[in-house]
Amino acid sequence: MYEDGLPPLREVISNFGLNAKKSLGQNFLTDLNLTGKIARSANGLGGCDLTESIIYEVGPGPGALTRALLMNGAHRVVAVEMDPRCIEAQKEIQAAYPGRLDVFQGDALKMDEQTLIGDTGGRPVKIIANLPYNVGTALLVKWLTLKDWKPWYSSLTLMFQKEVGQRIIAAPRTKAYGRLSVLGQYRAEAKIMFDVPARAFIPPPKVTSCIVAITPKEEQPETPKQDILEKVVYAAFNQRRKMLRTSLKALGQDPLPFLKAAEITETCRAEELTIEDFSRLAKAYQ
Repeated sequence: MYEDGLPPLREVISNFGLNAKKSLGQNFLTDLNLTGKIARSANGLGGCDLTESIIYEVGPGPGALTRALLMNGAHRVVAVEMDPRCIEAQKEIQAAYPGRLDVFQGDALKMDEQTLIGDTGGRPVKIIANLPYNVGTALLVKWLTLKDWKPWYSSLTLMFQKEVGQRIIAAPRTKAYGRLSVLGQYRAEAKIMFDVPARAFIPPPKVTSCIVAITPKEEQPETPKQDILEKVVYAAFNQRRKMLRTSLKALGQDPLPFLKAAEITETCRAEELTIEDFSRLAKAYQ
């Protein structure tokens, strides 16, 4: 038994028959020391402590991170889980932490998070999750491309495959730099906190994972509309080996005038542009 009075995670996995399903992108964490480190790494991000925050968690599985969040003082955890077997396992945690854990079954990509969380009582919301590998990037894009900014959350502390984490923080003129880098850095500060080895999971994935901390930035008045930026970035990186004068034709008009207006050389390729370049380009196109 751990200090929360609940059994070890391996025992929970066995008791509830939680063989990980590849179709759900499941790889279960079993080390509460590790998940405690993840929980503590979110402390202070966005200027908010864990103990004063409501946590939104996706894919809690058997509850390793959920338990660590509650053990480290999270005011309340709201979790979304697709697998009904895992929801049964979460009932034990709910009993150990009365009134502090709400679990909903459903697809996180389709959830209206603010409706699920409900009245926050003025408390900040942090998203902290070991995201299922098969939807992690899509969820991040969902949270970074909200129409209204600043968003409803104060910070993101998320686990990804390390390759994805490196794409989020990548700099221009590097192989990893792409659409996700621009979307991640246009509106937020992102950094890799630490790596998580494959042996930390059941079953062990074939890749190393990492924890990425993302803090939203204030949006500046002169920045382009988010949907316009997304459109320009998608066109540029969809044919990343081609010069911008060619790739940006996908926008449906001659790109030369707005490339000139943004003071960007027409022979550049997408990976050569900084976040500021893309911002100017999108503004000119807009």
